[in-house]
Amino acid sequence: MASGFDDSSPVLDFLEFVERQPQQSVRQLLDKILLKSRMITGAEAGTVFIVRRKGQQRWLQPASMQNERIRPKLRDLVVPITAKTIAGYVAGAGEAVRLDDVYAIPPDRPFSFNPQNELKGYRTVSMLAFPLKNYQDQVIGVVQLINRRQPALPEPVPFEAEQTRLVTPIARAIATHIERADMLERIREQNVKLHQRNRELAEQRAQVVALQGETEEAFMLSINLLARAAEIHDEETGNHILRVNEYSYFLARELDMPASFCDEIRYSAQLHDVGKMSINTAILTKRGKLTPEERAEMDRHPHYGHQILAHSPRLTLAAEIAYCHHEKWDGSGYPRQLQGEAIPISARIVALADVYDALRSARPYKPAFSHERTVEIILQGDERIEPRRHFDPKLIQLFGEQHAGMAAIYQRLKD
Repeated sequence: MASGFDDSSPVLDFLEFVERQPQQSVRQLLDKILLKSRMITGAEAGTVFIVRRKGQQRWLQPASMQNERIRPKLRDLVVPITAKTIAGYVAGAGEAVRLDDVYAIPPDRPFSFNPQNELKGYRTVSMLAFPLKNYQDQVIGVVQLINRRQPALPEPVPFEAEQTRLVTPIARAIATHIERADMLERIREQNVKLHQRNRELAEQRAQVVALQGETEEAFMLSINLLARAAEIHDEETGNHILRVNEYSYFLARELDMPASFCDEIRYSAQLHDVGKMSINTAILTKRGKLTPEERAEMDRHPHYGHQILAHSPRLTLAAEIAYCHHEKWDGSGYPRQLQGEAIPISARIVALADVYDALRSARPYKPAFSHERTVEIILQGDERIEPRRHFDPKLIQLFGEQHAGMAAIYQRLKD
């Protein structure tokens, strides 16, 4: 097995390899990530652990295991995230660990290797373990590579320091793909549960009242997971979707909209950018200026969002928001250049809420603005925003009178 790392674009090569099969499951994705990690380092074996959570508890769970010499079975093993184990230390500290011999770990290291975890008939010698971090710098998993091999040498050799440097940018890139695939799989699982519960309601009418609350909970969870999956490539989103929900609910109430409308916009607003799930990942993650063709594709995300949501009667308002939240009061927006009150009030509300939060949040191209500066921009404009052209005048007036409520929401849900 080759151990070279002279590829001029290892990250792109890695991503191309793992994305070659569309619509793959999380397990398939992890298997390919582990295989590719072994290929570029010469490891004969390895495991991918995924961070699992329940309340305040966090632990590692094996999700993929490979070994050239024996056929491993995926074990129901729980690894606590503490400094006592190698994988637990990597997950907790967020740093890679390279060991020449796991049975001769220096005494100043807090962790140790447990021989009881060895597969029968196998002996671990060298190890390289590194964390998988998303764009919020959160560890979502750990890749543990075992026994680097070189041709003609009978025994495993140590991993090299250069290999640790190589896997760092790769780990961050692939973590995002794992997180997105995991979210989408959880959405599918929730939808299956939702459909199953609906069938049970039809078959067992006596249990309608008891199951309605659970069905609504599954529906809301699916919506939130869908919204977060759409935001997965945004480095600075954090609680953005939750805040946009609350800003929109606040503005709708202050406009004296019907209670049913206010409740619906409160969960629908977070889906405004769901169409980005249909945009090519390379466009979403591009650092430099987009080409005209790439910009045109990015500007189609409202149309894609409408296509995703329009089939569901429960998401009619969300589909309307996704389609129209980039329209502007003077007709200069996209995708349909709607003007004035031809733009649905739901989309006009979310557009203002989205801009307020974007101004309050740090982005690669700007710092986070204070509430006072944000109010000044929305009411008076700057080089990018022209309030009287972009926003509904009555919403601008309402914002000018009630902006303290928006600030309170931001503070409550601040990242």
